[in-house]
Amino acid sequence: MIPWWTEQQAGLFGGIAGSALGILGGVLGTITGICAPRGRCKGLVYGLSAFMIVAGIIALIMGVAALLVHQPYAVYYPLILIGIICTAVIGGLMSVIRRRYREADSRRLEAEELRRS
Repeated sequence: MIPWWTEQQAGLFGGIAGSALGILGGVLGTITGICAPRGRCKGLVYGLSAFMIVAGIIALIMGVAALLVHQPYAVYYPLILIGIICTAVIGGLMSVIRRRYREADSRRLEAEELRRS
């Protein structure tokens, strides 16, 4: 079996992809922390979250496929690691994000009712 990439390329891929997704996760966390309590940027937050989850699922599928076709450790490990981290972390935080937006909507509706009274 010919490896999909070398160990050196795997290190480069893992470093670049891991750093990029880590920065993207930090940006997502910052935007969510600022916007979700105010009920703003819902499309951006959900879109960025969905992008990261889909990227994680794709990486996980590719990693499992690499494992099944007996690719070397340097090929399947970065894919599986990135896939699990993206999918588990962002997927696990989706309930928190949804709750923050529901709380913001609830506060907005209560404020509207008070204004009408």
